[in-house]
Amino acid sequence: MKRNNYQGALQYPIGSGFNAASTSRDVIQGIDLTGKIAIVTGGNTGIGLETTKTLAEAGATVIVPARDVEKAKRNLNGVANIEIEAMDLMDPASIDAFAEKFILSGRPLHLLINNAGIMWVPLRWDSRGIESQLATNYLAQFQLTARLWTALKQANGARVVNVSSGGHQFSDFNFEDPNFKKREYETLLGYGQSKTAVNLFSLELAGRAKPFNVNAYSLCPGAVGDTELAREAPNDLFQKLGYTDIEGNLLPEVAKLLKTIPQGAATTIWCATSPLLNALSGVYCNNVEVSSLDTDVSSIGGVKPYSLDRDSAKRLWSVTEELTGITFNLK
Repeated sequence: MKRNNYQGALQYPIGSGFNAASTSRDVIQGIDLTGKIAIVTGGNTGIGLETTKTLAEAGATVIVPARDVEKAKRNLNGVANIEIEAMDLMDPASIDAFAEKFILSGRPLHLLINNAGIMWVPLRWDSRGIESQLATNYLAQFQLTARLWTALKQANGARVVNVSSGGHQFSDFNFEDPNFKKREYETLLGYGQSKTAVNLFSLELAGRAKPFNVNAYSLCPGAVGDTELAREAPNDLFQKLGYTDIEGNLLPEVAKLLKTIPQGAATTIWCATSPLLNALSGVYCNNVEVSSLDTDVSSIGGVKPYSLDRDSAKRLWSVTEELTGITFNLK
């Protein structure tokens, strides 16, 4: 019987030996990535930077596409095994140019880590009329993966690791109005549906890529302090969510729950490297473990069934091809 994760069929903890306090260095111990090639989007800040450093220190050659190349050079100064290239996830032509350059190099791609994302931003549309969180957090992942597909196949054992979020619980994917052209915009709804899309994409990619020995995973890094994700968020939003006081100071009870950046990168590293996941393509992970399926829509935690739904995953693939103009036929 063919194993897949539709409807969360594989969503059970497997005893990874790690937990929420584990760091990227804990996870990478004993793993040698010499000769492997990785691409990490957003790999020069936050948990992406930690991911890049961890993979590079384990021997991988890590390519970091960045919108601000000079900033990336500064942040990655002194890190060995690094290549920096230009790419803007809000610019489809930029994604194509980056991918084409890599494909023309003739190299296999062993790890594609779609880490970059945005959150808590005001309503913006890109040149195609696509809402910015959907464009950056999901459609760019789809496009980049599609354009790099031949290199992923060439690796004969590649993994695509898509950074999602527990924020997928904020919203299912709205097929009727994904770009907020008719409904009122709420930034957390936009974020939520973009991350649900990441989960559905990873689920469907896992099934389609299986014959080519390519695995796919989605994950929640957890609530991580000291990243740039909230740089555009208004202070009153955090106050409404109960994260800060009236002066914008983070509440102590919230601060103690935040992960460090090395802890936030740990699940990404685990999904990228752990042999325990070889037969579990398509699962959603959190706290360096396969997450449980959470059927209680009122609770926070686990992975919501709607983001692992077979019919929604297949429908989203078709809708995404229409939105991007990219036909992603795996062959």
